[in-house]
Amino acid sequence: VQLQASGGGLVQDGDSLRLSCAASGLTFSSYAMAWFRQAPEKEREFVASINRNGFRKNYPDAMKGRFSVSRDNSKNTVYLQMNDLRPEDSAVYFCAAKFNGGNYIYSPDSMNYWGKGTQVTVSS
Repeated sequence: VQLQASGGGLVQDGDSLRLSCAASGLTFSSYAMAWFRQAPEKEREFVASINRNGFRKNYPDAMKGRFSVSRDNSKNTVYLQMNDLRPEDSAVYFCAAKFNGGNYIYSPDSMNYWGKGTQVTVSS
């Protein structure tokens, strides 16, 4: 199984980014997908989840209204649209897969597979 995240970069306060995560080696539509992030010296933090058919999503309060998760099961890809980025959003962003999961608020140790992450840096 491989989860390849991409789309990170260096942006300015208030900018937008769209992350992608391409999955292979698994039946993508059987997995809920989630995004997490981890800043230096901080714990890995849940960012968003989407259920297997893409109809249900979940976000922590801090991300609601700014972040949007979506998926295209025909392309085995999940996306994270991030708007109005702030310096505190700077982190490595990871995608993860949960077999037979839903749009829950996941803890990192509940996920089955992880990608390697993509760096997002927001300058002030």
